[in-house]
Amino acid sequence: LGLGHAVLNVDTEETVSKLLPFYRDLLGFRMTDFYNKPFSAYFMHVNPRHHSLALIKTGKNAVHHIMMELYSFDDVGQGLDIAQMEDGRIATTLGRHTSDFITSFYTWTPSGFMVEYGWGARSIDMQTWQAYERTEGPSLWGHERGWLPEAERNAAREKRMQLARDGVRQPVQVIEGNYQVNAGVCPWWDAQKQRSA
Repeated sequence: LGLGHAVLNVDTEETVSKLLPFYRDLLGFRMTDFYNKPFSAYFMHVNPRHHSLALIKTGKNAVHHIMMELYSFDDVGQGLDIAQMEDGRIATTLGRHTSDFITSFYTWTPSGFMVEYGWGARSIDMQTWQAYERTEGPSLWGHERGWLPEAERNAAREKRMQLARDGVRQPVQVIEGNYQVNAGVCPWWDAQKQRSA
């Protein structure tokens, strides 16, 4: 499935107020949903993916992450095994997002931004979708963000625990026949094999 989305760090609400009309009015993005707390984040789409672009107010302007979506959940697990071979490579542990339902982990790139490596993101109906404010936190389970300050990690963990106590579950998104598509292809492992040859 390839490149799923890009998420950009944005320094201020003033910058966000300039970017939203640019992406919406000039490039045709539509708002999927947004957060106002504990941080401002805006998720936008141009196709049935839940989001193709997101803006997160973090106090700086930079790439936060790009997401690669795979056909097989096993590819995610094998990629995780490879990433764990290098200390400090894992940025965010395996987990599942509440917005696009993807199961993923994040790894640091040499450039200092992250790549989200995942499987099972949902599609939305662009004709009927109504944008709304999200309040439940970004992850259903997992996605422990080791790079966050301890107080923020604890707050995120508590949001996930509350979702568990509330019995929140999301449907698994499986593409029909995806177990047959690109069977035996794992980009990380294939690259590893080429380096070893």
